[in-house]
Amino acid sequence: MSDLTTVIEVAGALSAAGGLGYAKVRAPRVFWSLASLPVARVRFAATYRSTMDVCGLTVQPSRLRAFMVRNVARRPDVQPVPPKVRRVRGSSTGMRVTLRLPAGLEPADVAAASERLRHAWGVHSVHVVEIKPGFVELRMTGYDVLRRVKMPRRLPRTVTSGPLVVPVALREDGTAYVRDYQKIPHSLTLGANQSGKSMYQRNLITGLAKLPVGLVGIDCKRGVEQRGYAPRLSALAVTPDEASQLLEVLVREMEDRFDTLSAHGVSDLWDLPVKVRPVPLVVLVDEVAELFLTAVKKDEERRDRVVMHLVRLAQMARAVGIYLEICGQRFGSELGKGATMLRAQLTGRVVHRVNDKQTADMGLGDIAPDAVYAVTTIAPDRPGVAVAGDSSGGWSRIRTPELSAADAVATCHTYAHLTPDVPALAPFRPVVRTTPAPASASPLATPRPVTE
Repeated sequence: MSDLTTVIEVAGALSAAGGLGYAKVRAPRVFWSLASLPVARVRFAATYRSTMDVCGLTVQPSRLRAFMVRNVARRPDVQPVPPKVRRVRGSSTGMRVTLRLPAGLEPADVAAASERLRHAWGVHSVHVVEIKPGFVELRMTGYDVLRRVKMPRRLPRTVTSGPLVVPVALREDGTAYVRDYQKIPHSLTLGANQSGKSMYQRNLITGLAKLPVGLVGIDCKRGVEQRGYAPRLSALAVTPDEASQLLEVLVREMEDRFDTLSAHGVSDLWDLPVKVRPVPLVVLVDEVAELFLTAVKKDEERRDRVVMHLVRLAQMARAVGIYLEICGQRFGSELGKGATMLRAQLTGRVVHRVNDKQTADMGLGDIAPDAVYAVTTIAPDRPGVAVAGDSSGGWSRIRTPELSAADAVATCHTYAHLTPDVPALAPFRPVVRTTPAPASASPLATPRPVTE
């Protein structure tokens, strides 16, 4: 009987070890929560003071503190003071620690030591975020959260408080990367072929389709990327000539909206009364280089009009609720006059894997120079990984979750009833065919919708 009990105990231990090993590979969130998180918390508590001292994150105590230690506590030696731990929280992806910085330390000092802290506590990464003056948060991740992307189920209210907030990807610190059009109205997305650029666009369009916003598509590849989204599009242009006409209409719509703002004595769309507030518009431009390049001399006039309209929209349209999402493989001065001026107005930047360092410089060199190296190190076997930055100089690695074209098209069909009726865009509204496509055909292979 004792032998049978021993066998059962050994088999149970082996099964538990095997289960944890399987979870470490296939379910890292489970493995971290059950096994790694308790170990990390104990290691953090046991080595915190010595780690901070070794990393140079301690300061000499004040004279009053030193006097109290020597004369009240009766201790001859006065230890340096590390940041005070205010809160420690565990999560399914890592651990968050709120620190109160002593006088003499700043968030940049802690950020500079993040790599040493990562090795000292045995976690995958440590990111330092300033919460308010004097307080920072250490966001530790226990494993590579970008290897298998799983978006958070709930987002903080501070992130989703705006009317046009779309979760698009996952940051490497385990938080969601969102597009907030009130904070960053215009954005530029760059990336080589097979880098995950289209996946990013699908996630963005899927999130926008669920909001009360008008979507305007410009896809000069004869609509092969955006045609499937026709049920949710208020307008679609699939050739450079159509794009020129559509952008001219958008500029007139912008001017009409400025007249509305002036009549009500406000300077922003969101300050208008709800009854008279025009619907926000997001203009999705796929492969922007097609709008800049010309094959013959007679196309140069059309190109100049397109560039002028895009620059005007980028400079002024934010106040009237018209936002630009520009996408392409490269976007620099070699495209011609106006390209650099337009790029300067695109505050948000998302750069996927690129073929050369010059492309990374085009996207991030003017706002976050230290992020250029991060772009050039993105592995080819990790599509969807990108570096996102903005004019504040901050940047982070992100990765979009996998989303098939069929799922994105299905979402646009589901929320087609939210497509607003914008009279100015009626001539460009794609006609959605009611007859279903053959079962063997891809949703993006249907014939091009005919504009009215």
